[in-house]
Amino acid sequence: MATTTLTDTRLTDSPLAGRRRVRQRWGNPWLYLPLTGALFIMLVPFLWMLSGSFKPEADIRKVPPGLVPTDPTTANYAELFDNLDFVGMFTNSLLVALAVTAGNLLFCSMLGYALAKLEFRGRKAVFTLVLATLMVPGLVTFVPLYVLTTNLGLTDSLLGLILPFLAGPFGVFLMRQFIGSLPDELIDAARIDGCGEIAIFRRIILPMTKPALATLGIITFLGSWNNFLWPLVVAQNEDQYTLPVGLALVSSGQDFTRYGVLLAGAAVVLVPVLVVFLLFQRHFVAGIATTGLK
Repeated sequence: MATTTLTDTRLTDSPLAGRRRVRQRWGNPWLYLPLTGALFIMLVPFLWMLSGSFKPEADIRKVPPGLVPTDPTTANYAELFDNLDFVGMFTNSLLVALAVTAGNLLFCSMLGYALAKLEFRGRKAVFTLVLATLMVPGLVTFVPLYVLTTNLGLTDSLLGLILPFLAGPFGVFLMRQFIGSLPDELIDAARIDGCGEIAIFRRIILPMTKPALATLGIITFLGSWNNFLWPLVVAQNEDQYTLPVGLALVSSGQDFTRYGVLLAGAAVVLVPVLVVFLLFQRHFVAGIATTGLK
């Protein structure tokens, strides 16, 4: 017994056992080298944007370009806030993005629940139609959607920026796949207890779909916040402009583009998206990892 104990202790304290414990905790160390390189490649455009926002215009156009500004300045940010109704456009962007995100979370989850758990005639046909609309480019439906919005009198208003995007086929597909992986026994037990479909959806489905909702919320918020073409066409008054539209107008002159102002605006626009992702990144990763496994 003593010999066995001594042998086990030596094996536990051996360098091989130590490396095994490190590998179990941190994984393969050699895997971090290509991952670190890929991370640096992905960060270069953002570092260039942040560095360029503090450069004078001549420094940005210098050849060869440099990553570190030789003469840092905040003139680009000052010009951005002086020539742009930043508060008003930021408020418009935030209202539109939050409204579109809330609408997608509600309607897409309701449609996903109906397509995944409710039995009704034509359910497969509706889901096939949803999949078919995923294959249609957005530019194909742009003109009909604009004509419909104009006929409803929603141009030059925030409603015209919100209503066409309150639900999307990707969100319906995402929620349907996630809700379809939930056990049917919970829903059947709730129905036996006398719960209606609305109560089941509110008390059982929504709490269990937080990862998928966080994923859909981040993707929808990002798309709505960065949307440029639709607000440019629909918002015909400066009071209804969003930040991407205002940024494009203030940074573009008659003869050339002021890249310093453009990069400063891009850095400012990036902040809310980064905050949203950092707050919900755990749910985002969980939603991506578990959606569609069934």
